Amino acid sequence: MKGALPHRAAQLLREAHRVVVLTGAGISAESGVPTFRDALTGLWARFDAQRLATAEAFHADPDLVWGWYEWRRTTVGRAEPNPGHVAIATIQARIPDTTVITQNVDDLHERSGTPAAIHLHGSLFTPRCVAAAAHPATLPSPDDHAAPPDEGGRIPPPRCASCGALVRPGVVWFGEPLPEAALTAAVEAATACDLLLTVGTSGTVYPAAEIPRIAARSGATVIQVNPEPTPLDRIAAVNLHGTAAQVLPTLVATAWAGTDDT
Repeated sequence: MKGALPHRAAQLLREAHRVVVLTGAGISAESGVPTFRDALTGLWARFDAQRLATAEAFHADPDLVWGWYEWRRTTVGRAEPNPGHVAIATIQARIPDTTVITQNVDDLHERSGTPAAIHLHGSLFTPRCVAAAAHPATLPSPDDHAAPPDEGGRIPPPRCASCGALVRPGVVWFGEPLPEAALTAAVEAATACDLLLTVGTSGTVYPAAEIPRIAARSGATVIQVNPEPTPLDRIAAVNLHGTAAQVLPTLVATAWAGTDDT
């Protein structure tokens, strides 16, 4: 039902029993988190983000890459969850069998009340040893260095407490596979759900882009929330054109209008 009014999507959401919410860069961008398409600022303006986000770049200049990720982490720390994040947490509270899957590496879902989002591309807040992924690492305090997020700069990465190797950001770099456990959990959730909400994702970055298609092939209804058309338009039963912060609060309010605890 292309172009359906939100009340149709609200009915589908209200009647769902197993929900998957897949989020992409669009929802975080509404909180001021730059996407890879955004121009870098300050000292970072002369760099290409896609060339910094590689294992090769880290090994060639670990101070530069760690400094950039500290800039990103500080930027995320200053951002706040937006109404779209809060609406997703509300969906999870209303429908306990809801799985949130995100392509984002920030912690905005967790800070909005989603207890355990599946991070397909890792997280800025889970660094790991470059030599042994099983070795956990502790992030330095943002006050341990003077690198304001609008300027950035080289920062030496910490060392692993277990083996002394460098600590790397806990994100998936270009050319690396997605974490097996996260991908398996996402596929299982998509296969078992009866409704999948895809929010703020272009539907072009694989294998994450396959998640809504897996849900549709398994018989689930797909609702897309995005300001622009995407390749997922073809499989979505309802396309809601708008941003997460604009659409999701209205969708949730409409779905449970008139209930005692809204």
